[in-house]
Amino acid sequence: MNPGGERNACLTGEFVWAYRGRTFAVGYDQRGQGRPVLLLPALSTISTRDEWKAVAEALADEFTITTVDWPGFGARPHPRAHYDQDLLLAFLVAFVRSRFADPVAVAAAGHAAGFALRAAARGLLAWSRLSLVAPTWRGPLPSAMGEHPRTYALLRVLVAAPGLGHMLYRLNAGDWFLRWMTTRHVYADPTRITPAMLAEKQAVARQRGARFAAAAFVTGALDPFPDRGSCLAALRGLRAPVQLFRGDHTPPRSRQEMLALGDAVARGPVTLPGALALHEESAPALIGPLRSFLCESA
Repeated sequence: MNPGGERNACLTGEFVWAYRGRTFAVGYDQRGQGRPVLLLPALSTISTRDEWKAVAEALADEFTITTVDWPGFGARPHPRAHYDQDLLLAFLVAFVRSRFADPVAVAAAGHAAGFALRAAARGLLAWSRLSLVAPTWRGPLPSAMGEHPRTYALLRVLVAAPGLGHMLYRLNAGDWFLRWMTTRHVYADPTRITPAMLAEKQAVARQRGARFAAAAFVTGALDPFPDRGSCLAALRGLRAPVQLFRGDHTPPRSRQEMLALGDAVARGPVTLPGALALHEESAPALIGPLRSFLCESA
């Protein structure tokens, strides 16, 4: 970890974790002083812990903020591995147990929200407070096209294949596709999608080994729950206080799921400007209500 004594200095570390014969070196950042808060980024081809940077910097005046990438995602090379929901759940448990002695408050975006719920439902982790930020539990292809497990498994095999898989994935990481994806699903404000931003996101998507986890996510292999009922049951069984944040431009199918989850939360959900990446796009609007929710435990 890099030295630094300032309250809002960013201390960067590496969590080295072994699983199923593979070693994963996963980056994390820590800022601030005070009660600990864990911020988990979404899962997608372009996701990194830097999505939370603006929120982390704002909250570091009152909390110790930790942000961490997921194995197979983020702005660094990734090992070839069989990425599935069990791998990500095991990682989350291992990382939290290595960094936090007591139940910790967590804000989880996208699919990370599903894994935070699953870990609690299985008694693997206990959260002190849980913020679900644009929560999802089902991958893009199952959401858009329904359940076709054999087809999706074949697609993962093709993407993992040498040569052919690399070419197929390059289409997914091309300028035109990233622009379409970010405009349609990720951000509500199209002016955010500048050439510089696309270049930054494309660099993440084209990291060595990125295609393996990305293909698993897109095809539903990283879905933390098999159906909505299981996700709702986990949410209803949670003992910790829960707050749900959703964007006013959330895509229709994801909006349906968030509405169902919102109905299962005791306090009403908070609607903010943005789409699936509202924690990045609308950080200024999120910081206030998130801080208030985290401070309730003081």
